[in-house]
Amino acid sequence: MRLLTYTHDDSLNRLGAEVDGSVVDLAALAAHADVELPSDLLSFIQAGTTAHGTALRLLGSDSDAWPDEAVHQLDEVSLRAPLRPGKIIGVGLNYVEHVEESSRSLDTDKELPPRPVLFSKPATAVTGPGQPILHNADLTAQLDWECELAVIIGRTAFRVTEEDAFDHVFGYSIINDISARDQRRSGQWFFSKGQDSYAPFGPAVVTADDVPDPMALDLSLRVNGVTKQKSNTRHMLFPIARLIADITSGVTLEPGDIIATGSPSGVGAGMVPPEFLTPGDTVEATVQGIGTLTNPVIDAR
Repeated sequence: MRLLTYTHDDSLNRLGAEVDGSVVDLAALAAHADVELPSDLLSFIQAGTTAHGTALRLLGSDSDAWPDEAVHQLDEVSLRAPLRPGKIIGVGLNYVEHVEESSRSLDTDKELPPRPVLFSKPATAVTGPGQPILHNADLTAQLDWECELAVIIGRTAFRVTEEDAFDHVFGYSIINDISARDQRRSGQWFFSKGQDSYAPFGPAVVTADDVPDPMALDLSLRVNGVTKQKSNTRHMLFPIARLIADITSGVTLEPGDIIATGSPSGVGAGMVPPEFLTPGDTVEATVQGIGTLTNPVIDAR
């Protein structure tokens, strides 16, 4: 399933499934069939396999019998961030070529990290498709981009093995790990990466059963139509299963939590000369099978 959070005619956020260019309101479709489904994605994830199975069954029914109020054209709705996670765990230096460019431009270690490099972004950093990335020139002159595959956790995970890791994944999306490179503080990345709007997320969450191999997805990023990043998730230094096992060795992951799995090379700080985002720019992050996440950059002052 391809799941969206949307508004229609200034309604509250609703959970929909994208089907053939339409958005189907899952809670409304369920009510029509005298069953129940949550109206938001986080509750849907928390409801587990029962909700997933019910949604698949309803979406497989005769679409001619669906109520009109449950179906909207995609261009008639406004997409929002799919959910507000309990936590976002970012992974730094997870593509070999990015390790090299970071050591050259950001003074990080030139050696490959022996274990995943982890940091956090607060939920308040999340913003949705089409929403602005805030550029505050009082805080940064080095606003940078990072296209990343987002892994959405579906089941509580603690001390999970690599062999069992994917049993805890609900689905996948896109996150743009926006970074103020000049706001790293004694090597700490929280303020550099955690400011409001620094986690564009979306446009959809594709459930794991519709992503045959998350370790073989093309990803790319464009600024004002010019390609800056282009790679494939197979080039991750630490693959998804290893990330889940490492994180859950000491931190509980809960339904709806996000792992931002790291950026390939091609970030602005690594360009010669360096390039950074400024108000008026448009950033497009694309992951194969998930879509394109587009955000404008605006002056936040």
